[in-house]
Amino acid sequence: MTKEDQLTEIHNSGKPYIIYKSQKGFDLYTNFSKKIILNNKNIKSFLSKKNKKKSKNTDLFIGFFGYELLNNLIDIKVPKQKNLNFPKGIFYKPEKKIKLSNKLNYSLRNFESGLFKININRKTYLKIFNRFKKKIKNGETYQIKICTKYKTKSKINCLDFFRRLSNTNLAPEAFMIKDKNYSIISCSPENLITKKGNDISTKPIAGTVKKTKHLNKIKALSYFRKNLKETKEHNMIVDMERNDLSRICKVGSIKLSKQKIVEEYKDLFHYVSLIKGKLKKNINNLDIIRAMMPGGSVIGCPKINTLNLLNKQEKENRNIYTGSFGYIKFNGDMRFNIIIRSILNFKNISEISVASGVVVDSNANHEFNENFIKAKALIDLFK
Repeated sequence: MTKEDQLTEIHNSGKPYIIYKSQKGFDLYTNFSKKIILNNKNIKSFLSKKNKKKSKNTDLFIGFFGYELLNNLIDIKVPKQKNLNFPKGIFYKPEKKIKLSNKLNYSLRNFESGLFKININRKTYLKIFNRFKKKIKNGETYQIKICTKYKTKSKINCLDFFRRLSNTNLAPEAFMIKDKNYSIISCSPENLITKKGNDISTKPIAGTVKKTKHLNKIKALSYFRKNLKETKEHNMIVDMERNDLSRICKVGSIKLSKQKIVEEYKDLFHYVSLIKGKLKKNINNLDIIRAMMPGGSVIGCPKINTLNLLNKQEKENRNIYTGSFGYIKFNGDMRFNIIIRSILNFKNISEISVASGVVVDSNANHEFNENFIKAKALIDLFK
């Protein structure tokens, strides 16, 4: 039996499993011996627990932290909002890991779906935008991300969706979770934490431009460098991520490894940097998660004040959006992304959340349209 046949068999069996992008393909995790549903009371004990190492490639917990859980972890309260009652976070202990190629083979394409509805129309977005522009001018924040959500009633085949998404829009932090009562499909491009030993890095993305026939990677880089708004936004996020790292890293160890490069995706180009540092002594998992999450590039700047402004404004729970997915190994190494470009399917409802940054030079119509560009690759899967 081929590895792809094993994937199909696992999928058809109804067993929960996770697929996560690796350097050379995908890693498939299954045969879960533990499933830990996180909440505000048990997250600290989960992150502080010492697990016995057995030198297996499954000596890890893999799963996600939701947005609300990460806020609570840094003592920021999210007001009561409209929500799906989806878990705040879930982690799994796998007993089996299978390496898959970059090209996933699965042929059963079936789904039922209605039309997507947006929770904030252009007129409402403009009101929120103008309100936040005043906050920026008053110095309450320098940059803030307005979240919009697209939802539809649907029944989907998550493996088919993930296969098509990965084959057309492969992203370095792509992942999929299939469990009995929910699935998540993601083509996230953004790495928030990569920790190996005492080395830690983060890769902030700030800057987006739509692909066209006349815009290649070189021209996109020129566009970003000449665009004052995009440059300001990127610099602010890089500075904030460096500041987050400075709380847990040795003085003088934080370096910009790659600065302002362009990455190419199906419908857009992104402006990206890479920051590295060396951890201080006695820094634990809880210290790292609290310092780095939620990821600043999808929140705004400064982080704490901006989170409070966002939470007062937003009427719907973000669920997984701008949370983090990844793993924590028993030896302390970890890798986490920022959950963006994702579909959450729960209770036969699919939701896609996106956000664009508002700075003092922003244009409301441009930012509203940018949100749709970010959602398009996912919405197209339902056609």
